[in-house]
Amino acid sequence: MGSQGILLLMATYFGLLILLSYLVGKDDDNDSFFVGKRNSPWYIVAFGMIGASLSGVTFISVPGWVGSSSFSYMQMVLGYLLGYALISNVLLPIYYKLGLTSIYGYLRHRFGRSAHITGSSFFILSRIIGASFRLYLVAMVLQLLVFDQWAIPFWQTVVFTVALIWLYTFRSGIKTIVWTDTLQTLFMLLSVILTLVWLGDELIGAEGWIAHIRDSPNSTVFVFGNLKEPTHFVRYFFSGALITLVMTGLDQDMMQKNLSCRTLKESKRNMFWFSISLVFVNLIFMVLGLLLNEYAQLNGMDVKGDELFPTIVMENGSAVLAGLFIVGLIAAAYSSADSALTSLTTSFCVDILEIKESQVAMRKYVHVGFSLVLILVVVGFKYVVNEHVVSDLFRAAGYTYGPLLGLFAFGITTKKIIKEKWIIPAIAIASPFISWQLSVLFFKYYAIELGFEVLALNGLITYCLLILSARFSAEIERQSH
Repeated sequence: MGSQGILLLMATYFGLLILLSYLVGKDDDNDSFFVGKRNSPWYIVAFGMIGASLSGVTFISVPGWVGSSSFSYMQMVLGYLLGYALISNVLLPIYYKLGLTSIYGYLRHRFGRSAHITGSSFFILSRIIGASFRLYLVAMVLQLLVFDQWAIPFWQTVVFTVALIWLYTFRSGIKTIVWTDTLQTLFMLLSVILTLVWLGDELIGAEGWIAHIRDSPNSTVFVFGNLKEPTHFVRYFFSGALITLVMTGLDQDMMQKNLSCRTLKESKRNMFWFSISLVFVNLIFMVLGLLLNEYAQLNGMDVKGDELFPTIVMENGSAVLAGLFIVGLIAAAYSSADSALTSLTTSFCVDILEIKESQVAMRKYVHVGFSLVLILVVVGFKYVVNEHVVSDLFRAAGYTYGPLLGLFAFGITTKKIIKEKWIIPAIAIASPFISWQLSVLFFKYYAIELGFEVLALNGLITYCLLILSARFSAEIERQSH
């Protein structure tokens, strides 16, 4: 497919998004932008969250993992179910009881303004890095496929992609995104399913799909034995639960959609069906990876990892499949990027600026401001830092969720109070550095490489330091009397 065809696809796709945003996002007030007037149908939210949880990185990378780790990623997906159950039964009732617009308002309710700003700031930092990294990958693909052929510089590509996001989110924010994410999820799944049908026709004979997958050496799900193995069931399962609890339940980006549902009951119903659907969607990605690896081996193609899906479809698939792949990739990337821009705007307005309902103009300025921030960071990834540093920054962003885990856990499981305003920010800053040093020592002395477990370690350190600080604060108060 040529660059003109890809550009036409993009124009048609974003035309649909802009049209949809116009139809459903006519309200321009802050209540619509932040929580969709708390009137979003739960089933629309559930379907759209599938696309938002599967970024462009997932769209390309998950099928590529099958060649090296089989279906072991499904162990983590099963752990997601435990995490979603905790969100539904522990966190959502708290958020709805307090009537929160930003979930970090809980920290203010529990600990005060300094904790509130700390939690919001860690989210904003994490989301800027994460969203920029995902946009960077998609912008690079578009640059190679389209804009390089027209001699358009990379920074203009980035401005173009972020401007499109701003264009269909600037009026009604989350109220629009609930519906545009639904359309984007539909295109992403359509791309994957039709690619599966094509591969099935090429590779699967009379034995059928189930027998073919069962007999494949790449379909192994469970890994037991040595606990040092990175893909061991225990490590993957509980890491999946923690990742979901933190990166969904303690993440304004994902929770903002849940808080737009009419009632707690509907929000919990959304979470249940979304979590069940996500298991099957990830299984579809695993099967896609299995067949892509088989196709590459059968045709003598020396391609694997992140290059597997795009190379096979773009070089060997039909023009329709190639077009759907481009649309699917864009849909997967933009369904996470648009909600990131909206949640960043919401958190900064509600948590940091504490704007009033009537201050619509201020919210619009913040929305434009974060659009510019994303542009600058994505362009910086290309021209200022190398790819190795970009990957390190993306992994480092994961460390910033640990303090949120510790803070929320401490607030929910104890009634202790920390009166010194500086202690919580200091602990939140120190914990990621302590976790990083401990992970280095684990590898050096025990040959154990901590992956997603760093999140748990980080949260535990934060929790323990908060306990000690609360005792210290209580002792100081006792002595003063």
